[in-house]
Amino acid sequence: MPELTQNIGLLSPEFALAGLALGILAIDLFLPDGKKQVTPWLSAAGLAGIIALSLYMLWGRQETLYGGLLAVDAFSLFFKVFFLGLGILIIFTSMEYVDRRLDNPGEFYGLLLLSILGMNVMAQSRELLTAYIALELLSFCLYVMAAYAKGEPKSNEAGLKYILIGAFSSAILLYGVSMIYSSVGVTRFADISLALGSAGDVSPALWAGLALLVVGLGFKVSAVPFHMWAPDVYEGAPLPVTAYLAIGSKAAAFALILRLVAEGFVPAEDLWSQWQIIFAVLAAVTMLVGNLVALAQTNLKRLMAYSSIGHVGFLLAGIAALAPSSVLASNGVMLYLVGYSITNLLVFAAIIAFFNLTGREEIVDLAGLADRQPFLAACIAIGFFSLGGLPIFAGFAIKFYLFVAVATGGFLWLAGLAIFASLISIYYYLKVIRQMYIEPVPEYVAAGSEREDGIVYEPEQNLSPSFLMLGVLAISMLAVVLAGVYPAPLLDLIEAASQAILPGA
Repeated sequence: MPELTQNIGLLSPEFALAGLALGILAIDLFLPDGKKQVTPWLSAAGLAGIIALSLYMLWGRQETLYGGLLAVDAFSLFFKVFFLGLGILIIFTSMEYVDRRLDNPGEFYGLLLLSILGMNVMAQSRELLTAYIALELLSFCLYVMAAYAKGEPKSNEAGLKYILIGAFSSAILLYGVSMIYSSVGVTRFADISLALGSAGDVSPALWAGLALLVVGLGFKVSAVPFHMWAPDVYEGAPLPVTAYLAIGSKAAAFALILRLVAEGFVPAEDLWSQWQIIFAVLAAVTMLVGNLVALAQTNLKRLMAYSSIGHVGFLLAGIAALAPSSVLASNGVMLYLVGYSITNLLVFAAIIAFFNLTGREEIVDLAGLADRQPFLAACIAIGFFSLGGLPIFAGFAIKFYLFVAVATGGFLWLAGLAIFASLISIYYYLKVIRQMYIEPVPEYVAAGSEREDGIVYEPEQNLSPSFLMLGVLAISMLAVVLAGVYPAPLLDLIEAASQAILPGA
């Protein structure tokens, strides 16, 4: 009994997060309409407190809970703090948009908190069914959030498409888990690696189960050819939800994939050498298709969707290069996730601020933005330069590190292809920057115009983003530059996290 109590204590951050989410939902029921703006501040304060609690209780702990179902280690702590901090920034980025355009803000933030709980458990999971349940908790919250703008047909369409594709991919994933269990009789990652390593011949059922597992996770991260849902869902969902889909859900899914592959596949070196080429081909197709199709996009959300697909290809290349004797590829994937997330947050925060002022989201609507909103234009430009991999920004450091890890792992051709795909991406990023800095301000913007919601606004140059949004933009921009010129402290934390899942490296 004392041991059980101690184990429950190590999950205090998760219990606190669940309590916070339920508390926000309950508070929203009793607050009058004019007072509901307090819920995002309470949510952000609660997340900050949970970060402090997590660091205090879990720093330096290396334990496995409940017979190998969950891990409390440097890897899970790293992603836990990352997800909680990301949640705070997403809340601050969303506040003005939610206040103006969405009903029931408490329910929105409650769903956001519950999704972060699912992400935290995904990073801790060391067993397939536990990971599946955590993934479904995240997915269910995202289904509702994508359709949260009930009065907008595109949002309803996005939610419907997302839940149909999500349910289909979850069924594939669960069927793969059942086939793996029927073949080897275990679902823990470490036990799967032992079964794969000791098996002389891998049965066809096990191969099919592993393939279905990869396909199901491929749907979740929108890897090609399982990406068809992403552009439509990104375009239809409310902008803060699109940002969260592009950043948080991707990071959580890759945290799960990284632990699954590192603990379940990589130790079985003979089998992993065969699966590496599968991940490499999947990465190559994903990065090429994502970046090539992005060239034809005219909507900012769809552009960011295909850009996100291209970056998934780069991350899959890092997964393909994982090796039992080196943490280089693992470090590269985690560094890429952090750098990609803060850069995408900078871009989306600026796009949300622009949308709050104008109600527009087409690339041509950015024409002349440098003249009427120079700070927003600078944030978008810096974010796109970083996503393209230009020095001195985070994108250069993370791509350099990851591509070196891929080449060192024996996939020199894949690293070369990734560099080529990055060059393609620079073209469509520059297309947006050209609109902001070279194209003139449209006449309908200079004179003021009637927006889609029927309200006539004054000319945009007389408006400015809120102080809170400006603060988020400034912090994100500083983080993008700092991660590009001095990533060493971050790499020290990542190194410890990698050692937790690759102890033999």
